[in-house]
Amino acid sequence: MKRLTALLLLFCLLLPCACCAEDDDDLLIEEVIESVPEKRAESIYDANGVAQITVTCTGDFTIGQSYGRKKINFFTDLLKKHNDDINFTMKNTRELFLSDQLTLVNFEGTLTETKNIPSNKKENDFLFKMAPRYVNVLTDNGIEAVSLENNHVMDFGEEGYEDTMNTLQEAGVVYSNSTHMGVYDVEGIQIAMMSYLCIDRYDKPVDGYSNLYEKVEADIKAIKEKYPVLIVSFHWGRELDYSPTSNQIKMGHLAVDAGADLVIGHHSHRINPIEQYNGVYICYSLGNFCFSGNGKPSDMSSYIFQTRFRIKDGNILSRDFRIVPISISSREDTNDCIPTIEKASTKTDSILTVLRSNGKKLEYAVQQYPMEWR
Repeated sequence: MKRLTALLLLFCLLLPCACCAEDDDDLLIEEVIESVPEKRAESIYDANGVAQITVTCTGDFTIGQSYGRKKINFFTDLLKKHNDDINFTMKNTRELFLSDQLTLVNFEGTLTETKNIPSNKKENDFLFKMAPRYVNVLTDNGIEAVSLENNHVMDFGEEGYEDTMNTLQEAGVVYSNSTHMGVYDVEGIQIAMMSYLCIDRYDKPVDGYSNLYEKVEADIKAIKEKYPVLIVSFHWGRELDYSPTSNQIKMGHLAVDAGADLVIGHHSHRINPIEQYNGVYICYSLGNFCFSGNGKPSDMSSYIFQTRFRIKDGNILSRDFRIVPISISSREDTNDCIPTIEKASTKTDSILTVLRSNGKKLEYAVQQYPMEWR
């Protein structure tokens, strides 16, 4: 603040001769801009002591090259095109992430240099990794937290997973999995996060859910009283499904009954409807977000979920939500890995139609999908 005041005083002194000192003025303006924090500086608390916290959530964040049987290298080419600046991916959503208090994405990949592929992964079609230095795609763009429990975090075994967790921790990015709770503090209000993996399979019986019902309930009950807000993420369901399975619905309701304040889902690569069960939102799938696993997916539509918690004395007084329809690409002919907010009414109407039509199958589906805050 002292530096900013001094600069402003200097500006006033130099103003009379501005016409003959254009270069100095430009330098002065640049310094003032650099001193402004990227995240909003105003307090989350109002005059009555009520805090409003905005949380943003996305679906699958998969970046990097695939080293599996299907060699997918187009992301490497995109990086070269953008002079190795990975921030190109976030240029159309960065402002949204910087305007909230917490952004949470499903990080589906690894940050590692290891070349060791586990024996049980050698026949996999897709194995994703990026060099640890690219973690700045999160820190530079207002992404404070990731869920780290999915079917690609172990693509390069324990070594790759440890590298990823260490890289995130060193960068200051909060992560959560089924054994590690992530906690993010917003002006004294702590938001806890847990993540779980339970995938439905077409080709064989599923035991992933039955093994987790008891654990999820116990985990939530053990920590809920300590934290005003608890977000539980699930990597679940079946790929390419536009609506949840009975297993997902049972697990989602169980999590809410145990004390979750928000349930976020992903894995199907397709958008699923939202439920409001016992007052809590359950997003069954947020689809893809930034996704380097396919150069031209058959469906590039998705949405970002935002919710606002109003909190006083550790209690949630109310909550609301909105969705931000997106395409995972800024182009229609190919996937350039630049998630872009949809503006065309034809595209947003299509997304809303998919959500509403599949919501008819759910007992507690929300009736409206607002795109602006009420």
